[in-house]
Amino acid sequence: MAMAENDIADTTAQIPTNLRLLMLLEEVARAGVPVTPSVVNENLGLPKPTIHRLFATAEAEGFLQRDIDGRSYSPGRRMRMLAINTLSSERVRTVRLAVLKSLAMSVGETCNIAIPERDGMFYLDRVETHWPLRIQLPVGTQVPFHCTASGKMYLSTLRPDYLDRFLRNYNLEQKTEHTLTTAQALQAELRLTRERGYSTDDQEFMPGMTAIAVPILDDRGRLLSTLSIHAPEQRRHVDELVEHLGELQRAAAELSQIVGR
Repeated sequence: MAMAENDIADTTAQIPTNLRLLMLLEEVARAGVPVTPSVVNENLGLPKPTIHRLFATAEAEGFLQRDIDGRSYSPGRRMRMLAINTLSSERVRTVRLAVLKSLAMSVGETCNIAIPERDGMFYLDRVETHWPLRIQLPVGTQVPFHCTASGKMYLSTLRPDYLDRFLRNYNLEQKTEHTLTTAQALQAELRLTRERGYSTDDQEFMPGMTAIAVPILDDRGRLLSTLSIHAPEQRRHVDELVEHLGELQRAAAELSQIVGR
């Protein structure tokens, strides 16, 4: 017991005071799911009052938010915006846009990168097609989870218990006559998405719009963002977009490497 206490004391001593909050946020982000202070502290080894004080501070300042169970925490809005701004840093974005432009030229349609936000998918980057007829969804647009290719790709990666909770509470609003508005139908679509590794939007979000999306993964194999192609249905049916799956996956793999560096 004395050795364990000494080990914790040594670990605590190795973490400068001004780094403790940053390391706490890093551990929460790394977990990928809501975590309790005690779980985070298994890696940090801080005194119990200290870890709880740090969580309280991070929550009060908007970097963390308490989960529905009242005990766990996940990234808050300020932490999510920090991630977005980091991904949008000029050097990373320059290379990322080069990959996106190359893909858009190759497939001849609009391509975009979206990241999951709390209420939907947030368009981080976008390269337009040269065609006069195009779908107007600029950078900064937020679109629903349940009826977009990017949103369904994200939902397909959720843990079963979190997906069940989402489906019980999320409004599956009917956007078009093709929108999946029941949990059973969406669950079936998400199972198919997991099996084949890509998602589609066949006029489910907007009449006349089709899309296909694949995941961009982090260095631990978790979904970081999505890469999509979308087009007017009168020019490209979903099956025609799927023909570009190989190009889309290669671009996503390259983007994963850029983010992971």
